[in-house]
Amino acid sequence: MTVIPFSQPLLRDKQEALDFQDLQGLLRLELKIGKIRLFSGFYTRIDQVFILWGLICAGIFVTAQFLPISWYTQAIWWSVLTFVGTIAMVVLTWFWVSVERVRWLVYSWIILMVGGIVLTDASIFLCWGEVLMRLCPLWLGLSSIGYLCTALALRSRAFLLIALIHLLAGAVIPCFSQWQFLATGVVMAINLLILAELQWDMRPPIDNDILTPEQKLFNKQQHQRRQLAV
Repeated sequence: MTVIPFSQPLLRDKQEALDFQDLQGLLRLELKIGKIRLFSGFYTRIDQVFILWGLICAGIFVTAQFLPISWYTQAIWWSVLTFVGTIAMVVLTWFWVSVERVRWLVYSWIILMVGGIVLTDASIFLCWGEVLMRLCPLWLGLSSIGYLCTALALRSRAFLLIALIHLLAGAVIPCFSQWQFLATGVVMAINLLILAELQWDMRPPIDNDILTPEQKLFNKQQHQRRQLAV
């Protein structure tokens, strides 16, 4: 039985000793002007998913807040964008969730995203005023459920905290009156980008026959390196 890793900080700087499943599709970015390094970082496929959804959330809610585009047009474009983002999420995370034995987590997020889009589009095209007036609390609530599922799957206090932040934001967002969409976009995007930039806590590595004996040994050695670095 896996346990909540109380010995780990909720969030910390990323560690270089990554497991085999984290190294697949790893993206390294470095920005320099001459010999001066302005930025250096690396992003696993999970990090890339966080960045992707952060940009999608920011784009959707900032557009809804500021641009004079009809709700019908926005509903169509954002439905397409959410569908593309969901497909990208599955492609990028599938190997990782397979190794970690949490495929059900991807299914949960798909259900939440599709359910949210169906309710959003129905409220716009069918003129469901009660739902349309509560789109921001709706999406914050769905995100809170998704983060709670993630917290349970990975035994992560960081995701549990973010679930609570989204739940609280959903409760107070009506107080922002005309700025609800902007506030919702800020909450959702910032949390996603924080997850992409920092290392969050999770349960210890598990053994999975998807990996070869050599890959399992590699992961064991990487886990030992991470323990020594703490």
